[in-house]
Amino acid sequence: MTDNGRWVHPYGTVADRGWEVAVDEAVDGWQHTALYAGRLAAGERRELAASGWEHLVVPLSGAVTVSSGQDQAVLAGRPSVFAGPTDVVYVARDRAVTLVAHDGPARVAVCAARAAAPHTPSFRHVAADEVPVELRGAGSASREVRNFGIPGVLGADSLIACEVVTPAGNWSSYPPHKHDEERPGVETELEEIYYFEVHSSAGSPHTGGADPVGYQRVYGTDARPIDVLAEVRTGDVVLVPHGWHGPSMAAPGYDLYYLNVMAGPGAERAWLICDDPAHGWVRATWEDQPVDPRLPLGGNR
Repeated sequence: MTDNGRWVHPYGTVADRGWEVAVDEAVDGWQHTALYAGRLAAGERRELAASGWEHLVVPLSGAVTVSSGQDQAVLAGRPSVFAGPTDVVYVARDRAVTLVAHDGPARVAVCAARAAAPHTPSFRHVAADEVPVELRGAGSASREVRNFGIPGVLGADSLIACEVVTPAGNWSSYPPHKHDEERPGVETELEEIYYFEVHSSAGSPHTGGADPVGYQRVYGTDARPIDVLAEVRTGDVVLVPHGWHGPSMAAPGYDLYYLNVMAGPGAERAWLICDDPAHGWVRATWEDQPVDPRLPLGGNR
């Protein structure tokens, strides 16, 4: 028996408080991270109360005004997650957040993490051209990583976030890796949210019967078992409480996007991982392979 029923949340199954996706501590076994995603009609307003959680606002499509107290920023956003990086806004804990669709309908995600203390600065707008874009892997393991919310780019108390785009037919989050133990300098304990979107890749026939789909794998150790193998579509969420995760597979014909949200109980805010030793050798094969020429999907930055 798989664990899909517990850790895989198809679009619409965790809707709450006006959000189409609402994953937080209300989910059994979930403690450190949260994600809210949904649509805003032109001029529509959505609020998050001040709490012990810090937030990062990520436009998925369209423009959004973000305000908190006297601070305000207009996020220009983008046409879609496949069009390139976006600007984002970080808001520290103990501050309310208000979102308004700026000049038309918008789709927005809000990443969140439980924070031990307010971070300074407590409000920061990161412009799209400030977002480091990394082309990771090579060959059929090539993917594009937009590192807007990682240590060294964005200051925060505990939240780590990024987004990954994988061209049709490629594998991402590979080799499988984990980050579920505190081992100083080697591995940090982080639970992780994967939020997915999928679309027909450029040049694919856009027939009425197209069903953009990808796949996600999570598996555990003998001591901490978990077994997830899921089809994923736009709006689906897979939670990774522990264990090896990867690959994230983009089926031929369909580009795959995912937004990662991570945080954990450790004092150090760091993304330290270890590869599954059965598959880590694959990294060495990339040295003689070119990066997929389709990347970056959203154009050069």
